[in-house]
Amino acid sequence: MGAWRRLWASVGFRLAFQYAVLVAITMMAALAIVYLQTVGVLHQRIARQVGTTTTQMMARAEQEGLAAVVAAIGRALADGRQSDTELYGLWQPDGTRLAGNLDVPPADAASNRDGQQRAQRGGTTITGYLAVRRLPDDALLVVGHDLGDQEALESLVVSASAAAGLIALLLLVGGVFVFRQELEQAVGRVRRTAGRIAEEGRLAERVDLASGDDEFAHLGQDINAMLDRIESLMEGVRHVSNTIAHELRTPLTRALLGLQAAQAPGTGDDARREAIDRAVHELQELGTVFQKLLQIAEAEAGARRRAFAPVALHTIADDVAELYEAVADSQGAQLLREPAEEAWVDGDRDLLAGAIANLVDNALKYGGPGCTVRLGTSMAAGQAVVEVQDDGPGVPEADLARIGERFTRLQPELPGHGLGLANVRAVAALHGGRLVAEGAQPGLRMRLVLPVQPQHHN
Repeated sequence: MGAWRRLWASVGFRLAFQYAVLVAITMMAALAIVYLQTVGVLHQRIARQVGTTTTQMMARAEQEGLAAVVAAIGRALADGRQSDTELYGLWQPDGTRLAGNLDVPPADAASNRDGQQRAQRGGTTITGYLAVRRLPDDALLVVGHDLGDQEALESLVVSASAAAGLIALLLLVGGVFVFRQELEQAVGRVRRTAGRIAEEGRLAERVDLASGDDEFAHLGQDINAMLDRIESLMEGVRHVSNTIAHELRTPLTRALLGLQAAQAPGTGDDARREAIDRAVHELQELGTVFQKLLQIAEAEAGARRRAFAPVALHTIADDVAELYEAVADSQGAQLLREPAEEAWVDGDRDLLAGAIANLVDNALKYGGPGCTVRLGTSMAAGQAVVEVQDDGPGVPEADLARIGERFTRLQPELPGHGLGLANVRAVAALHGGRLVAEGAQPGLRMRLVLPVQPQHHN
């Protein structure tokens, strides 16, 4: 039982077994159709022929007597047509045979019935379809047909069925070998790759893709794509961990030194208060950093996707422009709301508002005093676009790809943590979109591209 269970656990064996059963059923069904169309039809024809001849013989006996029946049987056996398969017998009540080629009456001669019976002809036992009748003068009439041809045909069908079973068995045995080889080649590549990753932690391993375009090739491609994504995420985690450790060490050290200075003997009240204030400020800044990191992690995890609803980006952009108008005026900058086309997406209004505000804030900060910032919303190629452009110094072409990475600050002298655009990029990814940085010559153009909410797509 244990060996059978292990064998049945093999996918190759199950596939081969099911294939063999399907072939056997198909062949059996075909043979059944052949049997019904040959043996069945032949049996019906014999039954009709025997029945017709019996009726004729009984009518002749009633009208012309036994002598006429004897003569008719003699003619039927002497005409050379089916003489080797026709069966006749006519016996007097005392058992004396009057005519026919049957040696003795059949065993079941007491009842008038039609059916397959054993009989004696020329000293040989045969199987025939016999009709047994009692004539008016109590003579016994037997009319029949030899079923030797039908038995041969039935034997042929039985042999064919046995051959079908043998073929099914061979398919099972051969199929187990072939299917297992195919599955082992296809699945083995995946198993070996998974084993190396699990045992050695080598995330760079990939499944060797076989030639072809079958299901296993697609599976290998999907697994490789999954491994690419996992490796990318792990690299991101390592990068973030290293960056966090580096970025947080300095403010923590400053806060600790400030508190130690406040504890030092002889420190005046004013100096102590100033040291504590600096430490509080450093810790508040750290709290802000952690809050932004949590927001980015929440967006990347898709935790707020369930709250998505139709959102008017143009309305949000209007609100953000109104909010930052005073900030722009304070630094002598100009904030223009153009273009102002309608743009709808399916998303989280609060997250999108924060993302647009981050883009405007960065444009005003890095555009510099007296800059002009344009905040526009538009529709393009089935996508909603929020575009923020300044005419400041811009960003070198080589650094454009780094924009949106955590803790990336291209101008460290300006205040900030390097997390604002990382948050925007995470929000864009959560909404199925992307953040694009382009040189505007002069200045920088940031484009938040999001898929359009279908019901508002013109």
